Amino acid sequence: MGVSARIKKSLHSASLIRRVADEALKMKQDGNGPVWNLSIGNPTVDPPEAFYRTLQQEIEQKKSGSHRYMSNNGYPFVREAMAKRLQMELGIPFTEKSIVMSVGAAGAINVTLKTLLDPGDEVIFFSPYFVEYGFYVENHGGTSVIVDTDESFQLNLEAIEKALTPKTKLILMNSPNNPTGVVYREEDLKALAEMLNKHNRQHGTTVFIMNDSPYRRLVFDADKTPDPISYYDHCFLVSSFSKDLALPGERIGYVAISPSCHEAELFFEGMAFSSRVLGFVNAPALMQHVLPSLLDEDIAPLKRWYQKKRDLLFDTLTGFGYELVKPGGAFYLFPKAPGGDDMAFYRKLKENRVMVVPGSGFGTPGYFRIAYCLSTDILENALPVFEKLAKG
Repeated sequence: MGVSARIKKSLHSASLIRRVADEALKMKQDGNGPVWNLSIGNPTVDPPEAFYRTLQQEIEQKKSGSHRYMSNNGYPFVREAMAKRLQMELGIPFTEKSIVMSVGAAGAINVTLKTLLDPGDEVIFFSPYFVEYGFYVENHGGTSVIVDTDESFQLNLEAIEKALTPKTKLILMNSPNNPTGVVYREEDLKALAEMLNKHNRQHGTTVFIMNDSPYRRLVFDADKTPDPISYYDHCFLVSSFSKDLALPGERIGYVAISPSCHEAELFFEGMAFSSRVLGFVNAPALMQHVLPSLLDEDIAPLKRWYQKKRDLLFDTLTGFGYELVKPGGAFYLFPKAPGGDDMAFYRKLKENRVMVVPGSGFGTPGYFRIAYCLSTDILENALPVFEKLAKG
């Protein structure tokens, strides 16, 4: 006996995103020419200059104690800075005890699920979805309930209402969305809040919402991203600085607990405990020291960089005949696969040295995901292949 049956099963159904990325790496080493890898959301843009300046200052100061353990929830001065920033953005009276610093957004999600779920509690999330959600929920004894979005990848309120049961504990959403780039509409979030308030009264329970929102500042056609925490009391906002500051490898994120959330103070304490027992202990100390000076960093140039690529791909692919919803944020496109078979289309692209992720990897067969957080020459070199294969 060796590796557990559970892990063996998970490895078999593990993320197509990573499998495709591994295939792309092998192809780069096979000596048969360049590979146009549009499969992974790993920004090729560098962090802002302010990051390097602040990092250098922190290192040169050699402040005693700055690399030791701190509270499992993070440094109070960092949490206070985050609370003030979010209060300014959302108009919600966050305090330092509303914020838990985390090892990226994934760490924040797992800490929250560990604190929230009892065995058998149901967690609703929406397809297309980030495939790791199912593994995260399973990690903490929950049961995944997957609800389809509508044809535009917006919330299907009727389907959500049918999926609610007395065992529903959490709705886990992702807006702006990976893989579609869709931003959920404000009116739908308000309607969802009303629906959940009614459900809570009827069943004497509390359904929570967690929005996994690392792309929350990367929106192109609006000033900001509507967030459920603005319309519903029992909310957690999860985010990171992997995308908007191009720091995915530094693993620095947070969860913000709505001050009006049921048992908000107990959640703050519970997340500290969960951070410890999950082995995260605390978010990286050096990144916490660097972060406060970057919270007001102007990301408008980065947004323009992404929007230009979105517009290039959207306009060109629709011109080739591809069907897709225009994304309002993040840095992905999710077109329909010509012929309807996403795995077959993936294989055709792979034969032409272009790598994408089949929609099956996001619980939505028949589509494929393009990541455009890449240099323009990679995108432009891939486009002739998409044109050649446009008719299936």
